[in-house]
Amino acid sequence: MAPRQVIRDMLLLASSSFTITKSEADMRMDPVPMKNRKPKLAPPKSRSAGVCLHLSSLPGTYGIGGIGTDARAFVRALQAMQATVWQFLPIGPTAFGNSPYQPLSVFAGNELLIDVDSLIADGLLRHRDVMPLTGFARDTVDFDHLIPVKTAILAGAAANFEAHGAGALRTGLEEFMHLADAEWLHDYARFRVLKLRNGQVAWPHWERRYRRRYQRSLAKFDRDERAEIKRVKILQFLFDRQWRELQSFAACHDVWLFGDMPIYVASDSADAWVRPDLLQMNRDGVMQAHAGVPPDYFDVDGQRWGNPLYRWRRHRDEDFKWWVQRLRRAITQADLVRIDHFRGFESFWSIPADAETARAGRWVKGPGDALFRAFENALGQLPIVAEDLGEITPAVIALRRRFDIPGMQVLQFAFQDENFAPGQIDEDCVCYTGTHDNDTTRGWFSGDAYGRRSAAGSRMLQARVLELTGGSEATVHIDLFRMALDSKARMAVAPMQDLLGLGSESRMNTPGTTAGNWRWRMQEGELSARLIDQVGTFISRSGRSAVLRGATD
Repeated sequence: MAPRQVIRDMLLLASSSFTITKSEADMRMDPVPMKNRKPKLAPPKSRSAGVCLHLSSLPGTYGIGGIGTDARAFVRALQAMQATVWQFLPIGPTAFGNSPYQPLSVFAGNELLIDVDSLIADGLLRHRDVMPLTGFARDTVDFDHLIPVKTAILAGAAANFEAHGAGALRTGLEEFMHLADAEWLHDYARFRVLKLRNGQVAWPHWERRYRRRYQRSLAKFDRDERAEIKRVKILQFLFDRQWRELQSFAACHDVWLFGDMPIYVASDSADAWVRPDLLQMNRDGVMQAHAGVPPDYFDVDGQRWGNPLYRWRRHRDEDFKWWVQRLRRAITQADLVRIDHFRGFESFWSIPADAETARAGRWVKGPGDALFRAFENALGQLPIVAEDLGEITPAVIALRRRFDIPGMQVLQFAFQDENFAPGQIDEDCVCYTGTHDNDTTRGWFSGDAYGRRSAAGSRMLQARVLELTGGSEATVHIDLFRMALDSKARMAVAPMQDLLGLGSESRMNTPGTTAGNWRWRMQEGELSARLIDQVGTFISRSGRSAVLRGATD
């Protein structure tokens, strides 16, 4: 069959909106067994295209996107539009501010993303149990009200698992705990229960015996809280099981999962509590310096993130064992992983703990080649992408290229250069219209770029964008994606908000702020068959279609 006919037939699979049939919703692939999961090689270096949409932003019934029915529907939509890459934000459990870049653990999964329909199918919940989740708004995630409701429902599912869990599920749980306990699971479960018993306050404010992890006190805590600790582990198993089902489903539909890994751990995390010696903090959680960046495009005072910095000498003394374990976990969960703030591996911005802004920081040398040699020795070819935005030096570029790691090019930033031309985009990169930290393309095009663009500057930028894309104000969001698709870049990606042509009200995050972020959700019906057809046509014309690649390989 001719490639174009194949594409047309696939597009006919798309419904009139972003929905799937009941039989498709019930289709759950057999997950890859834990013992058979191994780090994968990087996807081929052929031209590809994808969409960035976080799991929480998926449309659905229960207040937040999930990794079951909602995610499988999106995989179907990606396949229909000829996109082979689904990029999402970090999938760890979130805490204060709900930022996926400040997880409670870099190893655990976000329990809020667990699909309740799958729990019903497993016999762990009844339909009436999940009814409280159906009353939430569907265009935003109301974290403040959702978290206590869904947490209580998941606790009920874990309790039902303990009381009535079927044999196959119990066998899976035992296997999961056996493989994960020694590395991270038990300490994560302890951490979550201790936070619960301490009113969710940060671990540096716990009693000294728990803050400093006195083994006799922790052994007694394990005995006293055995049931609650087990329930945390059950939820992590259920997340892992559903995630492996999603991996199998995506693989069967020729969609690569493109994950995201924050460079730093959160100060209030199981990671910091368990190994403060690997961080620039003492045993009581008091930090000596903070991570961040100097003044930049987003903030004239720079950004003070509040994360503890690493003691890289200690990591080097342990042959980077913790980092290898972390990356291994990430690349067993995704086919490709973006490492956030790659620049920090060459040199990082160190801000004194008592400084009010990031301006007081200084650059300090990072681990450089030694870390990436350790990765290659343990894991082989590295399926990673470097987030190399901001103040990038020749040394950072050289580090990335020595290990054949593609970087990033963001068109919104590229247009700040009056001499920018699409031909300047490197082949060895992922080209984005914007990222989760940027305004949407429509908002960026019509706005004032954080108050830094004059009216005259805005008109000049708009004229340059229209000239180089050959498009119009009404279609600028798609025109910029077409520019990314037509570039030499190895991969082209657009946030879903850009494909939908949404304005600033739909942006995912505003750096330097803590309120109102990470809440946007796509609404059911927004991703129409017409848009799927249009995007699929652009992707196939650019030579990035999976069908066309298969026809010429």
